[in-house]
Amino acid sequence: MPDREGFRRGGPGFRPPWWPEGEPFPPRGGGWGYRRRFLRRMVFGAGVFLLLWFVAGAVLGGFIWHGAAQPSGHRGPYLGAALFALTLLVAGVLVVRRLFRRTALPLQDVMDAADRVAGGDYEVRLREQGFGEMRRLARSFNQMTERLGGAERRRRELLADLAHELRTPLSVIQGNAEGMLDGLYAMDRTHLEPVLEETRVMSRLLEDLQTLSTAEAGALRLHREPVEAETLVEDAISAFRSQAEASGVRLDARVDPGLPVLDVDPMRVGEVLSNLLSNALRHTPTGGSVTVSSAAAPEGVAFAVQDTGAGISAEALPHVFDRFVKGEGSRGAGLGLAIAKSLVEAHGGELTAESAPGRGTTMRFTISSHR
Repeated sequence: MPDREGFRRGGPGFRPPWWPEGEPFPPRGGGWGYRRRFLRRMVFGAGVFLLLWFVAGAVLGGFIWHGAAQPSGHRGPYLGAALFALTLLVAGVLVVRRLFRRTALPLQDVMDAADRVAGGDYEVRLREQGFGEMRRLARSFNQMTERLGGAERRRRELLADLAHELRTPLSVIQGNAEGMLDGLYAMDRTHLEPVLEETRVMSRLLEDLQTLSTAEAGALRLHREPVEAETLVEDAISAFRSQAEASGVRLDARVDPGLPVLDVDPMRVGEVLSNLLSNALRHTPTGGSVTVSSAAAPEGVAFAVQDTGAGISAEALPHVFDRFVKGEGSRGAGLGLAIAKSLVEAHGGELTAESAPGRGTTMRFTISSHR
């Protein structure tokens, strides 16, 4: 992570912490064009002001000088010309004043708003005013503060959810440990096993959070290798075959022939399929079915996990990939689908969900056949 002092110096590779992931910094495109137009406008305004001041001052002085030398009856044209020059001078001053006001006031608003953001106020918004460059600056500033506010809200929600998820296992561990130390519980297998199990729960939660944060930061290392789509589907099916039989759920696989070889991390893609299969089996009643399929797609290979379960309500469907969102009967922390989505995106794909109450759920994702 680059140091803050280096960022202030504008060295290469430095970027502000609030800059969106995946976007180049400094931004590419028409930034210098906007700056040149802004500077040209400022130089033009200053030049017009100085030119008008010089011309009007010279004309005004000349007419006053020559008018004063004329007889009183012949001073009218000179005084009229002097008045016109004075009017031109005042008009130039007013135009330049308006030009600088339309530039200086929005900049002052930006500086005031930046101070408020530095103080932690991410709700501040700028009014779009002034020239095109000033309006563009205000629009970009508002987008930045909106991103910062969203990131801050997600950070607080994550901390609250994490505290909630850790509270239960910590309570079990603390209760059993204190009971054994105080002599209330015997230090036997019955009381030690729950402690060990809750430590495993905490370990899985922390590992999931590590995977999720690494994937979302774009720092997840993928160990790619050539692998057949059929192999990925068969491995996932084999891992859940016994669970499906015990639950009375039919587990099928449909793989189209002639699919291209994928260049992926088979362990990570296996995690995605395992997570989707686990959710599908958990929400499919006895007598239902779960189908894992793979088919050719323009981008590569499309995978789908379809179940005949109860489905997801329209209100909950947009949030199924959010962190710590749990379905009914879920025993996990609600990170599985968020991790699956991040792993698919790390491979350049996209994970989507289709569902309706009473009609089951279909999870689809596509993996490119090349990097």
